[in-house]
Amino acid sequence: MAAFRKCSGGWQAIVRRGGVYESRTFDTKADAEEWAAELERKIRRNEHLDSKEAEETTLGAALDRYLVEAIPGKKGETQDRRRIAAWKRDDLSKKPLAKIKGTDLATWRDKRLAAGVSGGTVRRDLVILSHLFNLARKEWGMAGLANPVENIRQPSPGRARDRRLNTSPDKDGKTEEVRLLAACEASANPWLAPMVKLALATAMRQSELLALRWENIDLRRKVAHLDDTKNGERRDVPLSSVAVAVLGALPRSVNGRVLPVSVGRLNIQWRKAVAAAGLKDFHFHDLRHEATSRLFEKGLNPMEAASVTGHKTLAMLKRYTHLRAEDLAAKLG
Repeated sequence: MAAFRKCSGGWQAIVRRGGVYESRTFDTKADAEEWAAELERKIRRNEHLDSKEAEETTLGAALDRYLVEAIPGKKGETQDRRRIAAWKRDDLSKKPLAKIKGTDLATWRDKRLAAGVSGGTVRRDLVILSHLFNLARKEWGMAGLANPVENIRQPSPGRARDRRLNTSPDKDGKTEEVRLLAACEASANPWLAPMVKLALATAMRQSELLALRWENIDLRRKVAHLDDTKNGERRDVPLSSVAVAVLGALPRSVNGRVLPVSVGRLNIQWRKAVAAAGLKDFHFHDLRHEATSRLFEKGLNPMEAASVTGHKTLAMLKRYTHLRAEDLAAKLG
């Protein structure tokens, strides 16, 4: 039989049965009796799952274990480490896993959105937490642990970026692309201009460009082989005559990399070039949007374009494709 006692926090229920010992405190005796009765029913049916470890392991401690067991070698490891560091700074990291409820995460979500954090960023932060809870339940022995992320509404991912290079000339007769490439050519980083040209010619991601090695490029066949992509699949990227010309003009580095530059150094010089070119709200990843849209403007069908870009679904390919209304109007006649 369960025992109940009045305490300063309300009513404590104590269950000792079949080798199980659990106690919990409730505001009312009725709530304590209801919990105890349900627990005893589960014990009788052999359905009881020990929640002791989940009640003793804080989110912060679980995140430390997650860093060791789940993060190394994962795609996006650097970004995930930053997200985990942010979670560990949050007050929720002090709470036991079993005590974190959907209401806690809903409050956290609303606070982040109110602070101006994008819906997409909040969703990605929650993905980390959801994966941690599922891992704890399936592999860490916390079989009775519920995933609170599944109990809240996910924020909208927000509108897909549709920033493209403006083709209208400025007062000097130069388009945004001309100004951007000129600024990149003038950069202190000699690898910036060829990298931007290759991004526009191939629709490759920044990480894919930086990982390119000469041994994986066949200029005769006009193909660049990517061993390591964001979605984990290998792919062969066809090289246009522009891409072949850019690659053919590059010096060969001793370490075998096509673009032997660090992402940190590249991004610093990229921001300087964008500012020098007078472009507003233009990110390096927008080059992939621009290149993908140009594939369709050249007449490629969706399957052909996806073979070049590596998008796994047509829905994602659509998010990266932004055809200009004026160009479509010209086709309509």
